[in-house]
Amino acid sequence: MRFDVDMHGWVRQARRLPSPNCDARPCGMPVCLLVIHCISLPRGCYGGAAVAQLFANTLDTQADPRLADLAGLRVSSHFLIRRDGELLQFVSGHQRAWHAGVSCWQGRPGCNDFSIGVELEGVDDGPYTDAQYEVLAALQQGLLGAYPLRAQAAHSDIAPGRKTDPGPGFEWSRASAQLERVAR
Repeated sequence: MRFDVDMHGWVRQARRLPSPNCDARPCGMPVCLLVIHCISLPRGCYGGAAVAQLFANTLDTQADPRLADLAGLRVSSHFLIRRDGELLQFVSGHQRAWHAGVSCWQGRPGCNDFSIGVELEGVDDGPYTDAQYEVLAALQQGLLGAYPLRAQAAHSDIAPGRKTDPGPGFEWSRASAQLERVAR
């Protein structure tokens, strides 16, 4: 499996669902961090349209009381990897997606300025699928060819005390091993 990033920052093999929840990165800002998140809406429900609707500002937060606290929220990651390995892209890698919120990485505030956000469909206290690890590794490899990524971090690493994802169910050693396998 191989993913290619085009000159506009879109992965050719991803399903493209453009989000309005993005803007320009600061001029000359290199993209050097990959932030791993998890999401499911409602929590623990997989495969539905709610995440894409949230990122498109079309989620009916009144349809389910478990979604009520999302009313008015304007967020998006760059990518979502579904449980079956489907890759969706919401924001070009060249743009700043509103995925990290108030954040800091190694003393640098404002992680949205210099990072790409990848959501894994899941919950922070559950496991992820083989397909997700495989697609994540291929995506990382494709992004490494297009951006000067130097590190990857959990959402919880850049927003400690505020965020807990991707949680203890995410196997960092497995993700690194998959990336090494794909890179060969």
